[in-house]
Amino acid sequence: MANAPLSATLNWVQDRQFIANSGSGHHLIVDGNPDSNSGPTPMELVLMGMGGCTSYDVVHILSKSRQKVTNCVTQLSAQRSPDVPTVFTHIHVHFEVSGDDLDEQKVARAVALSADKYCSASIMLARGGVEISHGYSIVN
Repeated sequence: MANAPLSATLNWVQDRQFIANSGSGHHLIVDGNPDSNSGPTPMELVLMGMGGCTSYDVVHILSKSRQKVTNCVTQLSAQRSPDVPTVFTHIHVHFEVSGDDLDEQKVARAVALSADKYCSASIMLARGGVEISHGYSIVN
């Protein structure tokens, strides 16, 4: 359910390392120490979360548009402020969509709908001042 409350718990392990547990029962290591690097940093998780959100949208919209998607690789690159807090200032999202006879207009529309209407994470970050750009390529 889209409006159901979400939850997470983080348990400190050592230094800047935590075990993150989602309310749905999944867990992973979060590590803010570049020396130990035992898991993604908190900001990498934000970026990956946004990527997952928008990737899901694009594939779902294309499927509903009767496009035969065989793969979708989403690459995200982010720039951060040099000053504390080192927030994201710009994120570029590039979708490489593979499939059979994909309609370029439908791919462009799916990317735009995700960016402007459906991707909660992207829209939340954009409202917070992050400049977000999108691109796509099609592999038939």
